[in-house]
Amino acid sequence: MSLSRVVLSSGRSIDLTVVRMSSTYDGMLEGYPCKRINDMRVRGLRREAEKAASSAPVHLVPPLRAYPDRAAGPFGPVEVLPSVACVGVFRSTAVAPELDPVLHRSALTVAWFQPAADIPSGEGADPALRSIRWEELAQDHEL
Repeated sequence: MSLSRVVLSSGRSIDLTVVRMSSTYDGMLEGYPCKRINDMRVRGLRREAEKAASSAPVHLVPPLRAYPDRAAGPFGPVEVLPSVACVGVFRSTAVAPELDPVLHRSALTVAWFQPAADIPSGEGADPALRSIRWEELAQDHEL
């Protein structure tokens, strides 16, 4: 069962079947968001997606980084990622046109960051998520 359907910029519809959301800075007890911390968080989300991805390939949507404060602290300037870290499994029709559409689907596990804890849906999903190059990244499998 699909939790939602996202329409990619290419026009392809993909179904979100599994999603995990967490606070980007959950567990950060001291310091402040900076490039080093954010790079670790992005790598960690990618590893989390790889663990969740049974056999589907994994894609990380590069996050937007904001710089709200010009003053640099001891770890460099403040750099902020969107507040929600997400890992989702998406499925769609097969990529290869010669495959039987009844017996084959394609899948991709995606890691991304977004500003709110909303399930992405339709054409209103984040543009970075909608720009996934499905035909290049997803993998076909037999049901």
